[in-house]
Amino acid sequence: MESKQQITILIVDDTPINLKLLQISLEREGYKVISAVNGILARELVLQHLPDLILMDIIMPMESGFEVLEKLQRNPKTNSIPVIFLTGNDDLSSKVKGFELGAVDYIVKPFNRTEVLARVRLHLKLSLATKALVKRQTEKLKQIHDAQAAMLVNPADLPRANFGIYYSSLHEAGGDFYDVLQVSENISVYMVADVSGHDIGTSFITAAVKALIQQNSSLIYSPSDTLKMMNSVLIDILPEGKYLTAVYIRLNRQTMIMSLVNAGHPPVLYVPVKGPAEFITARGTPVGILSDAYFETCDMEVTPGDRFFIYSDGLLERAESRQVWTSLTNELPPLVEEMRNIPVQQAAEQLNERVCAHKSAPDDDIVIMSIEV
Repeated sequence: MESKQQITILIVDDTPINLKLLQISLEREGYKVISAVNGILARELVLQHLPDLILMDIIMPMESGFEVLEKLQRNPKTNSIPVIFLTGNDDLSSKVKGFELGAVDYIVKPFNRTEVLARVRLHLKLSLATKALVKRQTEKLKQIHDAQAAMLVNPADLPRANFGIYYSSLHEAGGDFYDVLQVSENISVYMVADVSGHDIGTSFITAAVKALIQQNSSLIYSPSDTLKMMNSVLIDILPEGKYLTAVYIRLNRQTMIMSLVNAGHPPVLYVPVKGPAEFITARGTPVGILSDAYFETCDMEVTPGDRFFIYSDGLLERAESRQVWTSLTNELPPLVEEMRNIPVQQAAEQLNERVCAHKSAPDDDIVIMSIEV
């Protein structure tokens, strides 16, 4: 527990004698005390000092204690500071309102010094315990995030695969995932997947998906066979309601054949060296839902310099309008056509910048993979 010298308490009261009595009592216990005679000044001091606890009157000029607390609760920087009302209002409605607004305690004047100090100690302990718990949970989530990031392939590690990546995880435990394998000298495998949900369990699913990709991407299997085998395993281990959408591509740079399976994922964008960009449609159900899931393999001839863009639905979702990729894909072809002559890594990054330039803050993970034949 922190030492008392490190603990700052703000007292707010428009009666000077009350401020003085509280200040003397708290400073004798070793606390650092700051004070305010009205609500507006109190909010300024809160932002300057971020006190560990606030003792506040309710009836004050300019802003009442209720108004101050309501504004503090709306600010993420101040909404976790415990507030104890210390007031002459003894009616039930005031007590209920105080607790509903977020106060942790309610002391009626005239107050007893011993009682005030005991309640201050109690709520400081609870606050410090909560902060410690949040810190531990944050550290655990960071470890999960770091472990998940360590599973992701760096384009520089597989130069023959010739791909670029943009990856942004909204939460510590991201639901979007990608992997790239060099299964032979001239054959590369690419996969982008989106696991439903963003809870901690999602990170363990992505680890399982990576293992399944590596185990089932042998050249003796077709891409649809690979997805079928992954589906047969995941349908038994995924929690109820969990599933994943995915695009799986096998690119043979010797035969110049690209084989693609789409399992309920947004369509892949194909950008030929010559000609307009177009979407590649392939039928397939999400992975982990149906035991008899269907995955269609789409084979096509390609030319050196052709590009493919795989992306998760977070790229085109619009939180403010509730639109999703199905109504916004017309934006993509003209954008990617402009990126034919820039490096493949830069193309992935620039696509995100161009699409998201007029969007609000993202509310989902985003993966963009650009592949050049």
